[in-house]
Amino acid sequence: MPTLHWIGKDKVVNHHHEVPYRVLNLEEQVRAPAEAPENSVDNKIIHGDNLEVLKSLLPEYESQVDCIYIDPPYNTGNEGWVYNDNLKDPKLTKWLGAVVGKEGEDLSRHDKWLCMMYPRMKLLHRLLARDGIIFISLDDTEAAHARVMLDEIFGYGNFLAAIAWEKRYTRSNNAKLFYSVKDTILVYRKSAAVSEIKEGRTASADANYTNPDGDERGAWMTASYVNPATKAMRPKLVYKITAPDGRIVEHPTHAWKYAEAEHLKHKADNRLWWGQNGDATFPRLKQFLSEAGGMVPVDLWSYEETGTTDEAGQEIKSIFGSLVFDTPKPTRLIERILKIATKPGALILDSFAGSGATAHAVLKLNAADNGNRRFILVETMEYASSITAERVKRVINGYGGDESGAMPALGGGFNYYTIGETLFTADGELNDSVGTEAIRGYIAYTEGIPAEYRTPVDNPVSPHLLGLSPEMGWLFNYAPDQATCLNMEYLSGLNFGDKKPASAIIYADRCLLSKAFLQDHGIIFKKIPRDVTRF
Repeated sequence: MPTLHWIGKDKVVNHHHEVPYRVLNLEEQVRAPAEAPENSVDNKIIHGDNLEVLKSLLPEYESQVDCIYIDPPYNTGNEGWVYNDNLKDPKLTKWLGAVVGKEGEDLSRHDKWLCMMYPRMKLLHRLLARDGIIFISLDDTEAAHARVMLDEIFGYGNFLAAIAWEKRYTRSNNAKLFYSVKDTILVYRKSAAVSEIKEGRTASADANYTNPDGDERGAWMTASYVNPATKAMRPKLVYKITAPDGRIVEHPTHAWKYAEAEHLKHKADNRLWWGQNGDATFPRLKQFLSEAGGMVPVDLWSYEETGTTDEAGQEIKSIFGSLVFDTPKPTRLIERILKIATKPGALILDSFAGSGATAHAVLKLNAADNGNRRFILVETMEYASSITAERVKRVINGYGGDESGAMPALGGGFNYYTIGETLFTADGELNDSVGTEAIRGYIAYTEGIPAEYRTPVDNPVSPHLLGLSPEMGWLFNYAPDQATCLNMEYLSGLNFGDKKPASAIIYADRCLLSKAFLQDHGIIFKKIPRDVTRF
């Protein structure tokens, strides 16, 4: 498979492993007023470097995200963004820290963009569920590079589409050569667990169904009865058909699509159509609208169906009163993505949240189909509170005043977080200041305790219990202000009752029990913090 190489790739391929785990600090809880409609409330908006935030989401959400939509910098040369990830290679520091844009153009901005995107895509891949799908909006500047990079991360066989989204319907009179009216949305699945994708039917597609013979089963359309394969290729599908007017019909070169037994069922069920006068050369098969399911998505999306960048700007103006964000996406575009890729209870992640359009689309779709989709938005820039979160607040509560364009409240809520301290100190010790709850969550994640077996601090066995299954118990004997010990006194204080597991993993600062005793009783001792597995 072709691979993509760029300056700095060798330094960023595994950079996501070096990113420190940080805790998230809850700053605000937003809920709709009591009179607002019901909508999802278990949502998050997080302000912080999205590379660090994505790493910090792993303990709770690895392989749990059903749909990812991101709209990263297009790298057109106008953004003026700086690659600022904490890479330790001094040779790259100055180069990566240079401005990427017209004011700092050095013909290597594509390399810097790939350095920025690669570790983030690795973490997004880990967060995506086995049957999850990711959608990435780009323009021609980086779409080709991104395609090869994503083939490497997701696997070439998991590429699904390069959707051409018609983002505008007017042409520029100032263009000299070509003028682009579309963006590209790259679509990948996590694995072959996504084997079929359908979306709702359109009015134009349903308009193809009619009922010229007044069939009581309703409107229908026809499909060819002739097989693309020749008679020599499919001899078992070669037979003679009797037409309504008595003609004996056999295709001169090709087989039929159906075995003769199935054909006789079609005939008995009045599913053969020989034309209005019954004199067609070959039959066609009736396909009823009432039996038609969803439609396979196509890779060309018109502005009539998904909106334009102008429409997105008007949405922002209607919410804030002015165009406070330069490059928003229309909610209709993201709604179509959600309709394709999510069920009513799905979890959606957008780690380049921008104006918050993804959350807006999630809440709109929930209101339309009574769903309970949840969102996680991550925004690095300082407008995370003033624009991203503020937009979602106004959507939840309604906006537009008493004017004709007023939008009613969609309801719901979210928690607003900022990125906090690292779990480990510079010396590799546990950082007590992050709090015991954060440390417990991290240990439970690194031990791979399934969600159904995790336990809260308030449980009958021990406040140190992290999880309990019939085979295994996990205990984290930790105190921020004193050393802890695994000894007989500690074991005697555990109250498993009739749920005592066959084995146990117990963390503590030291152990006074012999190796033979531990082995005989199925206990694995892990020393704090040396044996705390790091990302």
